[in-house]
Amino acid sequence: MTCQVRQGTTCTCRPSNPLPTNIVKDTTSFLHMAMWFARSRNLVSSLRQNLGLSAILIKRNHSSPRPVFTNYELSSKVFLDPSTSFRHESTAVESQPDLVQQSDHEDDAQELDFPGGKVGYTSEMKFIPESSSRRIPCYRVLNEHGKIISDSDFIPVSEKLAVRMYEQMATLQVMDHIFYEAQRQGRISFYLTSVGEEAINIASAAALSPEDVVLPQYREPGVLLWRGFTLEEFANQCFGNKADYGKGRQMPIHYGSNQHNYFTVSSPIATQLPQAAGVGYALKMEKKNACAVTFIGDGGTSEGDFHAGLNFAAVMEAPVVFICRNNGWAISTHISEQFRSDGIVVKGQAYGIRSIRVDGNDALAVYSAVRSAREMAVTEQRPVLIEAMTYRVGHHSTSDDSTKYREADEIQYWKMSRNPVNRFKKWVQDNGWWSEEDESKLRSSTRKQLLQAIQAAEKWEKQPLTELFNDVYDVKTKNLEEQEVGLKALVEKQPQDYPTGFHI
Repeated sequence: MTCQVRQGTTCTCRPSNPLPTNIVKDTTSFLHMAMWFARSRNLVSSLRQNLGLSAILIKRNHSSPRPVFTNYELSSKVFLDPSTSFRHESTAVESQPDLVQQSDHEDDAQELDFPGGKVGYTSEMKFIPESSSRRIPCYRVLNEHGKIISDSDFIPVSEKLAVRMYEQMATLQVMDHIFYEAQRQGRISFYLTSVGEEAINIASAAALSPEDVVLPQYREPGVLLWRGFTLEEFANQCFGNKADYGKGRQMPIHYGSNQHNYFTVSSPIATQLPQAAGVGYALKMEKKNACAVTFIGDGGTSEGDFHAGLNFAAVMEAPVVFICRNNGWAISTHISEQFRSDGIVVKGQAYGIRSIRVDGNDALAVYSAVRSAREMAVTEQRPVLIEAMTYRVGHHSTSDDSTKYREADEIQYWKMSRNPVNRFKKWVQDNGWWSEEDESKLRSSTRKQLLQAIQAAEKWEKQPLTELFNDVYDVKTKNLEEQEVGLKALVEKQPQDYPTGFHI
């Protein structure tokens, strides 16, 4: 500095190398600030402290390595930590002049603030791999011989509960066999079995509360069986008689029961998932101690409703348990042609949903996973996704012949060597809770009850023709009345074209 001019007691000194005139002001305080900036060894720190840029630039320890975050780390920091709110504060910051050209060293010390939250960055261009080198492991408790795997983490079940679970699994087996044969005899028009997936049906139902609302796909009759739907009620629905709660308007196996909190089955794939998100949100708003539970197959995950349902539930923090039965086949489409991801479980994390993969042929594992998921959903008000790995032993339905697209040996292997009912039976027997005598009595009694239920269902009258037009509108429209009159006239003119017992 050189003193060039002094006026009285006032010094009007300026730097030998003056700053640009648009920055220098003729006030002493600002001149001193400019001098301080020039001497500073950390310009960014100065701006942060004096100009309030801390909302944009977050300083890190320079001794730590360059922050490089994986997709898992980012998603878990933002979404999966239960202590972190899903709601983010506004990212609006005060308007500040862009005065800084950061050095590479300073880049390493910062995070970026976006509307979705703060995120670290790296100068290395690195794409997230399409999948992890290791698949997500499958949680199981029982091995293939019905023995508990050492150090297994599971929820114990009592003798009473275990015996009831096995009885219901065996009953479901017998029910599927009898109704399938009834369809083959032409007594009902359609049927669809749960063979190979009995553990998912019964163990999941056992883990839920009766107040939980179930939105099924169509391969979950065991849930309704567990909740008290009788064999007679199943038969009445399949025969579409006058005792059918659906008034004969639905295909067989499209069960539903208000009494048991079980939504009526709907044929279109995956439509129940967004509905489940809405049901879960309604339960949350009503502060009910319950959750929504919905089922879907692996093929249904290719539907848009799957993604809409998961995203809706995640964003609204709705208590919903999504259970995907990954049984390997969507009718004739193998999972290798369905998706390229590591199954279904990884899709949950993409939507910020806690997820688990479980052995769907292990009743104890399914029970523990569903019960834990249900507890999380209700107490923490969050959705949970369960991928249950299994195999569809039966044909897709009575309209399908699966030997046209898969080997008979493959089916036989899963039916005999990987049978979920046999595996659970071994465990129950090893505990001394079940005997072959119990087995014989149960299956004989169930078969007898089913045959009687079918005979009784056949004797019931069919729903009257008028039920086809009722419940569409509160008051029938004129064109609907005209259609009803026209159909009645057709039936009276050609009665031979309609089944016995059909009446107007």
